[in-house]
Amino acid sequence: MKEPLPEDIKLLRMVAVQAGKSGRKVYLVGGFLRDLFLGRRKENPDMDFAVDKGAVSFGRALNLKLKAGFVILDRERGCCRLVKKTRSGVIYTLDFSDFRADGIEEDLEKRDFTVNALAKEIRGRVVTAGFCGGVIDVRGSLADLRAGRLRLAGPDSFNDDPLRIMRAFSLSAVFGFKAEKEVLRQAAAKCRLLSRVSGERVRDELFKILESGNAYPVLKLMDNKAVLGQALPEVEVMRGVSQGPYHHLDVWKHSLESVKQLESLLDDLGGEPGLSSYLSQEIVPGRRRLGLLKLGTLLHDIGKPAAKKRRGGRMIFHGHELSGARIVCRMAERLKLSRVEQDALRRMVFCHLRPGYLADNEVVTARAQFRYFRDAGAEAASILLLSMADQRSTRGPLTSRKSRLQHERICRGLLREYFSSLGRKVLPRLLNGNDLMRRFALEPSPVIGSLLAGLEELRAIGRINTREEAFSAASSMLKSKAFRKIRGNVYG
Repeated sequence: MKEPLPEDIKLLRMVAVQAGKSGRKVYLVGGFLRDLFLGRRKENPDMDFAVDKGAVSFGRALNLKLKAGFVILDRERGCCRLVKKTRSGVIYTLDFSDFRADGIEEDLEKRDFTVNALAKEIRGRVVTAGFCGGVIDVRGSLADLRAGRLRLAGPDSFNDDPLRIMRAFSLSAVFGFKAEKEVLRQAAAKCRLLSRVSGERVRDELFKILESGNAYPVLKLMDNKAVLGQALPEVEVMRGVSQGPYHHLDVWKHSLESVKQLESLLDDLGGEPGLSSYLSQEIVPGRRRLGLLKLGTLLHDIGKPAAKKRRGGRMIFHGHELSGARIVCRMAERLKLSRVEQDALRRMVFCHLRPGYLADNEVVTARAQFRYFRDAGAEAASILLLSMADQRSTRGPLTSRKSRLQHERICRGLLREYFSSLGRKVLPRLLNGNDLMRRFALEPSPVIGSLLAGLEELRAIGRINTREEAFSAASSMLKSKAFRKIRGNVYG
């Protein structure tokens, strides 16, 4: 068990002072207490408080002292939030809510799971040592925490808030809790209620699962209980869609297996320089690249059902990466992913075949490597990891150990090159757009961008190194058939 840090205590004392001034009973409840007993700590802690009455006015009055960000979450139910950034850079989120019942004990029985049904009154002088003494436990919460057991706090838990169905699985993924049979039975029976939950709330619980170290077994359990298809209805089209002789699983089972293989692969590559920091990058606050990569891996073949055709007695899926990219964009909008996340997810799905094409050759040319990194952008490493997991999940009769080993060799080499390139100084361009317009009497147009892109590629592969070589190369490009066509379209 951990004790609160001095910064925690400082905030809790301010809450206690305000409770005394207002004459209200205020209790710290839920996750913060749970984490103390588990010896865990979030980088940016969340503190939830239950107030006997007037939680919104209490939070507003406290905010005059804290000078934090303040927002009313639900005026009707009496919920508000304060967000306080300390001098050390820690961001605290403090949520205040009115009691959901007549008293604190009844309130705890209306919470989601017993592991979150602990409370401690915040009053008087809050001290660090022995902080967790006097915790209110009416549901056997401490025993469940010690046993790693997930039980419903009350029989109507999922009816009161269907998101708790998702939370049952996110708590299992993050903390390793084992859900009781009754939790799983009710989750399966009531999973259709998830259709009432907003996409962003489902997204937040989903990413907790994806960013854990054991997402696959939790996703598999969710799938077995029909929960995953309710949370992500778009994946239903993949079920039972058979594939060609390179595959041993249908599209959906292959997609789940790819997540399993990705997690195994990441364990294998644990010491790869740059990988850990890359996967830990926050694309948006609270959501890391790792979760997005696992989502992209789960969805990489979602376009196959729409693209499936028979030709010459065999099954083909030509263009499934394009149809898949369109589907994941719509899905990302429903889940309220940011534009950056949407673009990253689209790029992963659209480009997931590229590493396989590169691995068809013993050696990747400098030009092919440049074009891959250019097109894949910041997702270059994610796509390589996805591709390796995809390949490991493909074990049909026509696959061979030799081709798999070559695929991994090429992908690992590109992965190392990607992380090595991040530390290199970017060289200034040999020519800019004004240089080209002056030398060749060109007007501003897409021709300039195409020339600059071509020169960048030639320099990357070592074909040009000086300004004069760049001008000569630009002259040759302008005489080419492709550029004559572009100029004709631009200038009529």
